[in-house]
Amino acid sequence: MADYKAVDFFCSGGGMSYGMLQAGINVIAGIDFDKNCEETYKANIKGAEFIHADVFELKESELEERLSLKKNDDNLVLIGCSPCQFWSIIYTKDKGERARRSKNLLAEFRRFVEYFMPGYVVVENVPGVLRRKDESGLEDFITWLQENDNGYKVHFKVHEVSEYGVPQHRKRFTLIANRVTKKELEPVKVHGDKITVRDVLGEKNGFPKIEAGHKDNTPFMHTVAGLKEINLKRLALTEKDGGTRLSYVNSELAPQCHRNKKDGFKDTYGRMYWNKPAPTITTKFFSISNGRFAHPEENRAISLREGAVLQSFPKDYIFKTTSIANTARMIGNAVPPKYAEAIGKAIIKSGKNE
Repeated sequence: MADYKAVDFFCSGGGMSYGMLQAGINVIAGIDFDKNCEETYKANIKGAEFIHADVFELKESELEERLSLKKNDDNLVLIGCSPCQFWSIIYTKDKGERARRSKNLLAEFRRFVEYFMPGYVVVENVPGVLRRKDESGLEDFITWLQENDNGYKVHFKVHEVSEYGVPQHRKRFTLIANRVTKKELEPVKVHGDKITVRDVLGEKNGFPKIEAGHKDNTPFMHTVAGLKEINLKRLALTEKDGGTRLSYVNSELAPQCHRNKKDGFKDTYGRMYWNKPAPTITTKFFSISNGRFAHPEENRAISLREGAVLQSFPKDYIFKTTSIANTARMIGNAVPPKYAEAIGKAIIKSGKNE
């Protein structure tokens, strides 16, 4: 079997890298501008080098020398999962430097692809990057991949990650390009029923009952944000297993903007369903006011570890962070490892000619 090696640009806490490792691809390095994710990445992605660098300043030749990379290597995988806030439908419009950088990250990643001409290229992002593919530079990138002398075969599509072993509904744009075969490679689906909240959370899965505000100082991080008295009262009235704000919509407990209103967005302050995949785990999953993030039956939001497991991180994944908000941001922004593994398996299968 081919000895695949990957370099993970914009690696953050390692969700993509971990999934690739599980698929059987050797991740040799992760690159990120955020120094705060270094400890988490190094704690979990064993054997990989963490490169703290701004991709706008990093030179192709520097990376080539540092990692002993070769050009035109059929077994090299370059991965570019750039921060996605600019293209997200829930992103508040920012006209400043962050927005400009987000838009140009794909162009910077393309520099390295053009220089190394790897056997495989992976790009993962929010669906918005496809809806605005001309503005994002994605359209030009896809055209170049298809029409350069190497003629990459390119798969690009929005996938639902719950079909790939992730216990969560989440749509993600995914591009897998390869110049090694003439096949279009797609993430490898998991057959059978989708994994639900009940399959991974609850006492039988190692999550003891806790109350709002519980602090877990062990690496398990079964830590949950505190709640104001009014929110505890709201949850006490919210029906178990999928209940919503409609349980108290006509009472003084309802926020003014929701009072007596039964239409519109109902997920805010809602509970997860036991027998369904979770809703999309965002960077604010620790707060019940930001979505359907209340536990199916306990009167609290889901914990940090519960959010990580719903993102398909293993229960022993180590998060080296300094606050609930920072941990949740790293978890919510991550590529779900099980989905990354499905992408990696597609690459592995191509080498076996399956």
